[in-house]
Amino acid sequence: MANPRLFRIIDHGVSEYSMIEEGDRILIGASGGKDSTALAEYFAARMKRPAGPRFEAAALHVATEIGSPLAPKLSDLFGEWGMPLHQVGISVQGRLKPGRKMNCWWCSTQRRTELNEFAMREGFNKIALGHHLDDILETVLMNALTKGELSTMPPRLAYDKYPITVIRPLCFADIPTIVRHAEERGYISSTCTCTFQDNSGRKEARSRLEALTRGSYADKRRLFEALRNVKHDYLP
Repeated sequence: MANPRLFRIIDHGVSEYSMIEEGDRILIGASGGKDSTALAEYFAARMKRPAGPRFEAAALHVATEIGSPLAPKLSDLFGEWGMPLHQVGISVQGRLKPGRKMNCWWCSTQRRTELNEFAMREGFNKIALGHHLDDILETVLMNALTKGELSTMPPRLAYDKYPITVIRPLCFADIPTIVRHAEERGYISSTCTCTFQDNSGRKEARSRLEALTRGSYADKRRLFEALRNVKHDYLP
């Protein structure tokens, strides 16, 4: 079967940032959404290729008391692909300190902590997250307009405190490309429906990115390339 367009885009990001290296053990953060599901399908197919670095991959779903459970049909898909799927459960509200309020940042932080701890305990050296091109560019806009700094989610980031490297293989893939792939593949996605969500800042950044690029994939890629082509002499 021909390599799907999304997989070719992921291949580019993986190659550009050396995300897969010989002997890697990669843990995929499986949220249940289309982005991380696409990663699981990609890595399952990539491990079967005769050429390229030899590596292992598995997925971990961190279940909480406030998020949507992983759909059984999605678990079945992972099995069909031959992607090992682990699941752990945590209480994010039970970890809240007195006087603190529940929010998306806290939930995300606790799930990321579980990914890190599971990876280190089980001998994984890399964690693959489902952040895509739109996420990266939206974060640029959010940080620039709210913090006054130029920063975002890097495609590859080695932690200082842990023997773990975070990779974002979807760094060159935008939302429409991922959605088309998911529809073609018939993914069953789970999305968070908890009542603690406040994504107004992210939603506003998404609207601004849409207005700036008119939804053009080429414009998004040029904006991404601008982050790698900084002319320091022509900045304040």
